[in-house]
Amino acid sequence: MPAAPRPIVFVSDFGFGNEWVGFCHAVMAGIAPESPIVDLSHGIRRLEVGSGALLLADAMPWIPENAVVLAVVDPNVGKDREIAVETTSGRVLVGPDNGLLSLAWKAAGGAAAAAEITSPDVIRPPRAESFRAPDTLCRATAHLATGLALADLGPELDPGTLEVLSIPEPEVQRGKICSEVIDFNRFGNLQLNVREAHLVEAGLNNAPLLRIEAISGSAEAGRGATFADFEPNAYGLIIDAGGWLTIVRGNPGNALQGLGVTPGDLVWISAAAGEPTPA
Repeated sequence: MPAAPRPIVFVSDFGFGNEWVGFCHAVMAGIAPESPIVDLSHGIRRLEVGSGALLLADAMPWIPENAVVLAVVDPNVGKDREIAVETTSGRVLVGPDNGLLSLAWKAAGGAAAAAEITSPDVIRPPRAESFRAPDTLCRATAHLATGLALADLGPELDPGTLEVLSIPEPEVQRGKICSEVIDFNRFGNLQLNVREAHLVEAGLNNAPLLRIEAISGSAEAGRGATFADFEPNAYGLIIDAGGWLTIVRGNPGNALQGLGVTPGDLVWISAAAGEPTPA
């Protein structure tokens, strides 16, 4: 009995104001009509590979283990290898070899095998080199969803040769953390490269009020679990769904606008004035 078609999960920076997502859907539906296509997001900020990689990695707990994941954020379209990576969890990731997939395969247990997508039996010459996805990545994704083996896509690749991205570790000392903004969303919430374990290491995990300082501004922020825990426009710190410490403001506030930071900027976290400093 043939295996059931695999679901396809699609993420890109294509946006919704053009036909690109629709073209990709049409190609995949033509090859794998029984595979459901889930649009994870097409709102990644344009050309921001790091933002796409982070979103994809944080999404892994929600993505079925038999899914084929197509990711397209490709500033060098036509220059980077087009690849498929099988993870130890069973998911297969398809996209450009520019680091976009690397945080996701790590989150999915590691890369077990990889192949370059070159087979003329799978892809066709792109109608436009500036928009290769429908003719290469989408076709490979759909064929994988119908049961094609990874090895049939093209030459095997050593996973150790693939491009990878990494998230820098924060600098943690007793009573203070030097962190970095790694991403933000449309609500202005700021993800920091800080986990709960880093707060514990710094002795700040039980502090009800913390001070956040950036080059462009500072504020005092309470700890909470959700936006309703904070008064309107008040700053707060929560652990988001991806496990990252996130600076928020009570609705309708916007932490991004209030602090004036951007990904890569440093943010220092310490005990607020009047709060005991960890020994």
